[in-house]
Amino acid sequence: MRPELSLEGDTGYLEEVHDGHVLGVSGFNLATTPEYLILELYRKYRATGHPRSLFIETDALPASPGRALDIVLKDMHETGDYSFIRGMLVPFMGFSPYLQKMTLEDKFPVYGWPIGVTAYWFREIASGRPGLLTKIGIGTFLDPDQDSGALNESARKESVCSVTKIDFSSENFLIYRAPKPQVALIRVTSTDRLGNLSMEDEPIRGTVMSIAQATKARPGPGIVIAQVKRVVQGSTFSPRQVEVPYPLVDYVVQSPAKYHWQASSFEYDPRACFRVNPENTDHILSEIGNRPKSPIHDIIARRVALDLIDLLNQEGAPILINLGVGVPAILSGIISDEGLSRDIVSVVESGPWGGIALTGADFGISMGAFALSTIPDMFSNYEGGIIDTASLGFLQVDRSGNVNPSYLPSMLTGPGGFPVIAEGTPRVFFAGTFTAGKSDISVENGKLRILKDGDTMKFVDNVYKIFFSGSQAVKYSKVVRYFTERCVFTLTPSGLRLDEVAPGIDIDRDILERMEFKPNIAPDLKETPPLIYSGTRMNLRYMVRRH
Repeated sequence: MRPELSLEGDTGYLEEVHDGHVLGVSGFNLATTPEYLILELYRKYRATGHPRSLFIETDALPASPGRALDIVLKDMHETGDYSFIRGMLVPFMGFSPYLQKMTLEDKFPVYGWPIGVTAYWFREIASGRPGLLTKIGIGTFLDPDQDSGALNESARKESVCSVTKIDFSSENFLIYRAPKPQVALIRVTSTDRLGNLSMEDEPIRGTVMSIAQATKARPGPGIVIAQVKRVVQGSTFSPRQVEVPYPLVDYVVQSPAKYHWQASSFEYDPRACFRVNPENTDHILSEIGNRPKSPIHDIIARRVALDLIDLLNQEGAPILINLGVGVPAILSGIISDEGLSRDIVSVVESGPWGGIALTGADFGISMGAFALSTIPDMFSNYEGGIIDTASLGFLQVDRSGNVNPSYLPSMLTGPGGFPVIAEGTPRVFFAGTFTAGKSDISVENGKLRILKDGDTMKFVDNVYKIFFSGSQAVKYSKVVRYFTERCVFTLTPSGLRLDEVAPGIDIDRDILERMEFKPNIAPDLKETPPLIYSGTRMNLRYMVRRH
């Protein structure tokens, strides 16, 4: 049977969602997020009290500030009615203020598996397997010896989603298990007369197909509801255009345009979905505002770029790099500015290869990408160590090299793609400011000058939660470096080693006294190259040795 088509105002599909159902929902911020379906479902609940007690599983986060799921959670929080949702499995909550708030307040159980783990878990369930077997998470908060991925106390008590450690061929592995989705809410662009689904205006492919398949898998095949922007009457798509074939779909729902934005800050840009894909992306930088928030962030990213040149000279072009949010995301602009986009190819966990990665709540979208993978396929590049390196942010680093990117008692954004990317890649370049809080740091005459330092130390005795295990990195001989505006550390078997100090920095006053532990100091301690403080193009392409 062809799926039933519901035009705006038709809500019969909502009757398929019952009290207590497990929902699989696509969404990477607003990309592939079925905002209309989410809001219509909640409107029905507010009007009738049903469906209630829903458990939501998602591949990333179907929300951005004030949009989609965040609207629902805001209303739940303000009304004090928490019966609509009984729990969530969500990898990232950084762009949903109300999800963060309700998780910290323990309003319902929240489990925080990484994006790559959750996306792969949908694919494993679609294949009829009981869960996901992986080494990702050993020695971190995902390990059952620590938190099993539970982000609050009610999640720890209920254990709806579980992580189990097993020994296989003398190696430790983790098995991730969660309830199979009974209803899928997914988003695509168009449907043809048969009900096939295409994604031509979507900026990413996400995990849409795997979520649909996981829902349809036996035992207990469920219902797949797809949000579309347009209905193509009287024709069928080319087979290569079909992202989800119609036999996997039960309902197709046409959404008003205001609930079908490509990203948090714009409804539609042809460059975001590659209808316009310029050969040269340099000019895009000024248009999309992908610039550092401060000169200090730019300095850190520029210093990482120098190590990328060393890696490029060592490995030969091209090298693959993943860029995380925050300071690392600035690197794509630097790479493009320096004319190195073909040599240093950035990939984003949402699927794009190359191009200029957007930042903030638009993260996940790249302008000018040359290829687009699904999220599970992209994470094969990370977990399998296919990429050459990754640059990721950090919130805390401890004496053992453990990293916490996102979790404090008063702040929680979830793991995102961080644990899989950091653990899978053979080289990790962590990048961030040395301290946190309001500061006044500038460059004068090629030297760093600290008039006021941040109040919060980021290099601590023990991180609050471990998202990256330094001991596991040492065990597998990974190259791990930590870049800040004033110094660079390297992880060694005996802990962090201070390798480099910026000009103008006093080691005791500006580094050692601003850490909770004393690192080892390299006998050949270097000064940071003054090039990164110039504020002008570094002409890095002339440093590349052509193999």
